[in-house]
Amino acid sequence: MGPIYLFDVASSQAHWLSLRQAAISSNVANANTPGFRAQDIEPFAKLLDNRVVPVAVTSPMHITTGDTVRAQGVRKQDSWEVVHSGNSVSLEQEMLKAGDINRDYSLNTAIVKSFHRMFMTSAKA
Repeated sequence: MGPIYLFDVASSQAHWLSLRQAAISSNVANANTPGFRAQDIEPFAKLLDNRVVPVAVTSPMHITTGDTVRAQGVRKQDSWEVVHSGNSVSLEQEMLKAGDINRDYSLNTAIVKSFHRMFMTSAKA
């Protein structure tokens, strides 16, 4: 039995979320540092753009796909304000990003938990 793609994607997203949280915490820690520029990491969709999931065809009657669907990248947003010291960290914006990370992580774990429960139920039968 091969690896399960959903678990691999969920693991990759959890790692991405932890890296993004580290970038946000660095921004908050340097909120009063003169000249510090707020940082963020590339959207998770760009990571998924590089992955291709092969479609298993076990019968010649199966439909094959010639085109692959790719996620579009999210445009990087500018900081809300730059203060006179040259610092571009907005604490309000960073807290919104942290809330997004919390929501995404909760959704990730809920999906993995549900899929794991379905997988274990089918394995018992």
